[in-house]
Amino acid sequence: MSAIDLKTQYLGLALDSPLVPSASPLSRSLDTARRLEDAGAAALVMHSLFEEAVHSEQAMQARFLHHQAIGHAEADSFLPLPEHYLNEVDEYLETLHSLKKSLAIPVIASLNGMTLDGWIAHGRELAEAGADALELNVYYIPANLDESAAEVEARYLMLLRELKASVDLPVTMKLSAQFSAPGYFIRQLEAAGADGVALFNRFYQPDIDIETREVVPRLELSSSVESLLRIRWLAILRGRVGLSLAATGGFHAVEDVVKALMAGADVVHLCSALLRHGPEYLREVRAGLQHWLEVNEYASVDQIRGSVCQRHAIDPAAYERANYLDVLDSYSPAPGVRR
Repeated sequence: MSAIDLKTQYLGLALDSPLVPSASPLSRSLDTARRLEDAGAAALVMHSLFEEAVHSEQAMQARFLHHQAIGHAEADSFLPLPEHYLNEVDEYLETLHSLKKSLAIPVIASLNGMTLDGWIAHGRELAEAGADALELNVYYIPANLDESAAEVEARYLMLLRELKASVDLPVTMKLSAQFSAPGYFIRQLEAAGADGVALFNRFYQPDIDIETREVVPRLELSSSVESLLRIRWLAILRGRVGLSLAATGGFHAVEDVVKALMAGADVVHLCSALLRHGPEYLREVRAGLQHWLEVNEYASVDQIRGSVCQRHAIDPAAYERANYLDVLDSYSPAPGVRR
């Protein structure tokens, strides 16, 4: 058999494979980014630029520099800011510039914003710095009980429209699974100009320290079980929307990647697996994907993409409620456990 063709298209970008490291601390280091490229990364999504971090830094500067009283009236305007000081945005733009200069693969900037002005201003800066595409990570928890689902979705659509009007780059929306009608909403995003969606963002859940009664942050790496929710919605969407589809969250083994492609993903994002095993693990996944395709007599990724999506599945209802009872009935208790 001739060489396996792993090529794919994502956000209008021609990629050598569907394997793309997602936003994580790995992109902060140029050396690590090079290792990812050497291991076979087809593109790289940078760690997110958080608007909250930018605001926090600005507030700190205002407090400790601009509002200081040093006891000498004639020197009150002296601001001892280091000559080569880089703020949060400057550091991100410098990293983006270094990645673009050193890597041959596309670099996708990730923006996690709070305000419309912030999205627009930082989006323009990232575009001007050379990003090949933008991933919008709207990490929004609708804690206001007076805010409707329609209002939440309108917020996303407004941000997307305004940003698309301001930058000439492909834009993908990284969504959570917490929408009442994801398919309908994604069609709205497509109509508003989205070039792609990444399914799904993992909202990290706060924990409670029962001794101190404090709410504490907790980060848990994903597991392959989490990929199944993504696979279901990829399969439902494939062939029904025209934008690019990325699978993100829970993709660790070669089997996970194959399932995502069969469901309809254009690319599969890897994060926790690379954090757990290191950048070189991507080479193992890529080789495993090539081997699986060869053993199963496929010549390309295109041949399997969407082959088991809802439109092509032997039992399309299996992606919906119809198989709910079958799933429950398929469970077998451990030996010795009475039912």
